[in-house]
Amino acid sequence: ALAQRLVTSGLKKVVIGISGGLDSTHALLVCARVMDKLKLPRTNILAYTMPGFATSERTLKQAHALMKLVGCSAQEIDIRPSCIQMLKDLGHPYSEGKEQYDITFENVQAGERTNHLFRLANHHGGLVIGTGDLSELALGWCTYGVGDHMSHYNVNASVPKTLISHLVRWVAESGVIGRNDAQ
Repeated sequence: ALAQRLVTSGLKKVVIGISGGLDSTHALLVCARVMDKLKLPRTNILAYTMPGFATSERTLKQAHALMKLVGCSAQEIDIRPSCIQMLKDLGHPYSEGKEQYDITFENVQAGERTNHLFRLANHHGGLVIGTGDLSELALGWCTYGVGDHMSHYNVNASVPKTLISHLVRWVAESGVIGRNDAQ
């Protein structure tokens, strides 16, 4: 379906945020297969990892390793400065150094990531690929408005988290995705 969307839109690039977690891993693997199917270079996958205040070194390393393995275009954008500015504009206590990890604090980061992805897609002529899964959507574990539920096309929208973990494991064990597929 993503391949068809790219063909009918005339676009040849996708933009995706990579966290190092299962959902973005699965979405990136789908994008890689689509590029292979369309005989487009995997560098047409514009992947961005966007560390925030709680991003661990482990997940950041996983994100970079995954992007390298897939052979996509990979960049890192630190969203913390723009999040601090937004929190200042809102008068949020965190912007003054006070520890307040509330829903505003969390949603500012999700919104900032999504905002960056859409502007990057505009700039590079691509589709924003959503990574949120069906389980998150059903439980309401996503940021509405300008947040992580927004995309041009979400490859995980109908896939529950339990299946995503099995699919990622299957891909890893089978070696279906690797740098060789990109060549």
